[in-house]
Amino acid sequence: MDMHTVVVGTSGTTAEDVIAVARGNARVELSAEAFDALARAREIVDALAAKPEPVYGVSTGFGALATRHISHELRAQLQRNIVRSHAAGMGPRVEREVVRALMFLRLKTVASGHTGVRPEVAQTMADLLNAGITPVVHEYGSLGCSGDLAPLSHCALALMGEGDAEGPDGTVRPAGELLAEHGIAPVELREKEGLALLNGTDGMLGMLVMAIADLQRLYTSADITAALSLEALLGTDKVLAPELHAIRPHPGQGASAANMAAVLKGSGLTGHHQDDSPRVQDAYSIRCAPQVAGAGRDTLAHAALVASRELASAVDNPVVLPGGTSQADGSGGGRVESNGNFHGAPVAYVLDFLAIAAADLGSIAERRTDRLLDKNRSHGLPPFLADDAGVDSGLMIAQYTQAALVSEMKRLAVPASADSIPSSAMQEDHVSMGWSAARKLRTAIDNLTRIVAIELYAATRAIELRTGLVPAPASRAAIDAARAAGVQGPGPDRFLAPDLAAADAFIRSGALVDAVEPVTGPLA
Repeated sequence: MDMHTVVVGTSGTTAEDVIAVARGNARVELSAEAFDALARAREIVDALAAKPEPVYGVSTGFGALATRHISHELRAQLQRNIVRSHAAGMGPRVEREVVRALMFLRLKTVASGHTGVRPEVAQTMADLLNAGITPVVHEYGSLGCSGDLAPLSHCALALMGEGDAEGPDGTVRPAGELLAEHGIAPVELREKEGLALLNGTDGMLGMLVMAIADLQRLYTSADITAALSLEALLGTDKVLAPELHAIRPHPGQGASAANMAAVLKGSGLTGHHQDDSPRVQDAYSIRCAPQVAGAGRDTLAHAALVASRELASAVDNPVVLPGGTSQADGSGGGRVESNGNFHGAPVAYVLDFLAIAAADLGSIAERRTDRLLDKNRSHGLPPFLADDAGVDSGLMIAQYTQAALVSEMKRLAVPASADSIPSSAMQEDHVSMGWSAARKLRTAIDNLTRIVAIELYAATRAIELRTGLVPAPASRAAIDAARAAGVQGPGPDRFLAPDLAAADAFIRSGALVDAVEPVTGPLA
């Protein structure tokens, strides 16, 4: 099988698969096991649909309208109507990778055999992904409860050949035209299928999975830039000794300290902190870097655990279960049960936790940058790392930019999950706001990348201004790679935005970590 193919079975999926489909355009195939599970669950739904007793999602209205029993002749219209009416998003388009993650994760739950969707509908979902057809989804429309309703509805609308979608060439066109061009027949939804396509945490989960991957790279990058700043400030690396972190055994703290120590190994700048102006201890932003970054790493590990559980889940309401009796019996002893598993609280909380941790990492990085630029605290560096201070302003305004980014990150750290707005005539009276938490976390991660890039820019310049002192081999590798990538070194004032953009691209691509690891070995 092609290495770029992801097989969807009945037991969930992995973060790696989500990223491969969302960002790597991996092909998607349904396993034989998934087709069997889909067929068995559909038999249960069809049997229930034939009975006179009302079953939620099969033969009733939805939400606060669930009290109405829907006759056989209106049920196809019911399923079409829920998709059309719920596709009520507004605002800017959501990024392609988010929509692909959302579509793939909904397919994952559908393939579990707990939703009652027909095999041909699941196959059409896979066909859209494989054709590179991406429904237009809007920023606003999810409360993170009863699923990411509006975002998922816009995707379901495209399955029906309605609404707009982006083709593989990036052009937005009517979805029906794109389906026809790729030989994909629009689906005709039957009992429960419209509801099953809308009722999940897939959007917020997809964004969580990608955020975790991005933050894992950023935390390693931030350990490197913290080490570069320590070196540039002639700090001591004694605080990174493993025995100091062993007596406070938070795993993330130990990992960050080990990363910094590996970068600083062989430095000719560390340990000079008493040569010109005696210092008993470095400032907190230097000395406590492993503690702050480490706490963020441990938060990230918790978020990854929550994501792994959610990736193994089948989130829908109602769900199809084998055996027993409850709300309604189907064929072969199966049943359909109402539940609250669509509530996004587990995902929403960790999305908010990550925004808090990211804001603090950005805050401590900015404090190190400010220290590098202040001649009263930088231990011999020129004001603002300027070439001719007064004539040149150096990196003065780069720190302003960094401070503005940090300030926004603090606002973005305000939890979305602490809010709840009742909906659906008070039937849905407590919601998670997990989609909102995910959207602001994506902005926070973008900001954090820029903040770390500015610290890199300042710290590498400062090290090169320490004439006569030899940086660590890993630091030298980082500086050389940054310069090769267009991140310029010391000199007279110049148009600074292109340099900062080059530093941002350097961090965002993972190139900083790639440059250092051949010297240090793998970093955590």
